[in-house]
Amino acid sequence: MPIHPRESDPAVPDPADPAAEGAVRPPGGDLPRSGPPTGRGPDADEEPGPDAAGGPAPSEDEHMAELKELEDRWRRALADLDNLRKRHTRELERERTAERSRTAAAFLPVVDNLELALNHAGSDPGAIVEGVRAVRDQAVNVLELLGYPRHAETGVAFDPARHEVVGVVQDPDAPPGTVVEVLRPGYGDGERQLRPAAVTVAKRE
Repeated sequence: MPIHPRESDPAVPDPADPAAEGAVRPPGGDLPRSGPPTGRGPDADEEPGPDAAGGPAPSEDEHMAELKELEDRWRRALADLDNLRKRHTRELERERTAERSRTAAAFLPVVDNLELALNHAGSDPGAIVEGVRAVRDQAVNVLELLGYPRHAETGVAFDPARHEVVGVVQDPDAPPGTVVEVLRPGYGDGERQLRPAAVTVAKRE
């Protein structure tokens, strides 16, 4: 007797059919296909870091070389400053020496005239007074040329910046507080004052 193949009953589900009842399907449709990796992960869209864009970081040797160069510059600057200070000191001392020489040279004629007056004192004693007075005037002129004018005025108001009181007298002809007599002249003005004039002042009533 011939065997005929059994026809499938549409009412009975086939266990091999994925659409059969109770079969588990993958979410979102079919299963993902296997293939070579694309090389793009979750962080594929991030920007490259500064190290990647700027190249490798400087090495320790480069840092040491820069530090040594800065130290050399600092030492050279200190040496230049020290040389400038020494040169300024030498120039200042040279200028002081030159100024002392100019001042001493200005008084040489005064000394010469004093010697002439002393040499002629024996032959004409009366001429010694005129000679000394001329030498005094010459010395006063030298001081004035050096910036130290002479002050020996009387009848002027007392000025504590220019006068030094050594006595107080009562003079009916002089207003109170005025200079009556100059005992020692003063030289210079303001910050360039060599000394104040020693004076006597009229007494206040």
